Amino acid sequence: MKKRFNSAEIQDAKSRVTALFQDLDAAKPGESAGALGPHVTGDFSWYGMHPFHEQAGPDAVAQRFWDPLKSSFTALQRRLDVFFAGHNEIDEWASTWVVSMGHLLGLFDLPWLGIAPTRKIGMLRFAEFHRVAKGKIVEAATFVDIPHLMIQAGCNPWPQATAQHLVQPGPQTHDGVMLQAQDMDEGDNTLSAINAMIKDLGTWQLGIPVEEELRRTWHEDMIWWGPAGIGASYTINRYAEQHAKPFRAGFSDRTRTNHRARLAEGHFGGFFGWPNFTARPTGGFMGMPASDAPGPFRVVDIYRRSGDKLAENWIFIDLLHYFACQGVDVLSEATAATP
Repeated sequence: MKKRFNSAEIQDAKSRVTALFQDLDAAKPGESAGALGPHVTGDFSWYGMHPFHEQAGPDAVAQRFWDPLKSSFTALQRRLDVFFAGHNEIDEWASTWVVSMGHLLGLFDLPWLGIAPTRKIGMLRFAEFHRVAKGKIVEAATFVDIPHLMIQAGCNPWPQATAQHLVQPGPQTHDGVMLQAQDMDEGDNTLSAINAMIKDLGTWQLGIPVEEELRRTWHEDMIWWGPAGIGASYTINRYAEQHAKPFRAGFSDRTRTNHRARLAEGHFGGFFGWPNFTARPTGGFMGMPASDAPGPFRVVDIYRRSGDKLAENWIFIDLLHYFACQGVDVLSEATAATP
């Protein structure tokens, strides 16, 4: 088994991913495969949100995702809010991952995925996990909040969000981009806080109030930066009211959490799953009718710890994929209805 913490390996992985960003961000439409190629393996695996799903090799990733995006958004730039790396707890520290989060910003000049352009600034929320081995990126997950962009373009598939739609800022502390090595103990403390929160999930089924559960691992003034369609909530009480309780009431038969990668560095950590869990929307969800059909939730969670508790949480959920599995093509229906 690999050592739990190898600072040189973590820093090398960061360098590889920042080099990829530099080349990819400079690439023009049609040049994305050439920018990806030197940094990834030939059998590079890529996981993207609906309608991209799984792609194999740099050419497929470029042709399916990056080149069309760059063709639609003029002067696309990457604006990082969080950047950290570490070894993966899920495989007993055997793999090394680099996590990034922020916005891709550009002028939305041409249609993308059927979404009508605005010729104004468009901000596409993103979170990425890159696995690095022997100096190359061997797999990546790229989560982008497509409904968030749809709302900016006047095409809102879920107008009755329980929380607040916002263009979301980065950490309150402005220290999420960690290019330099961090104290190992701080990362351990962050991962411990995340794991304690995960362990507490579901205690409401034992009669413990949601607010009481949350106070065990969250600060009172927590901020939950949820995906478009659900929105952001501030403080434990409003998060419980605006998301936790409605979400839990909407589902049954939720499976256990299944993460592909979970790691932390410094005061930041996070995970993603493919999927994280499945659940049945037997109580209805986001205005959609109840169903007995189980659906998969592909989710990213990124956290900031303050002291011994969690303070901020940024969430990406592939809601388009979830509803597609329920037989509802939200993207096509919403864009077709846009004037």
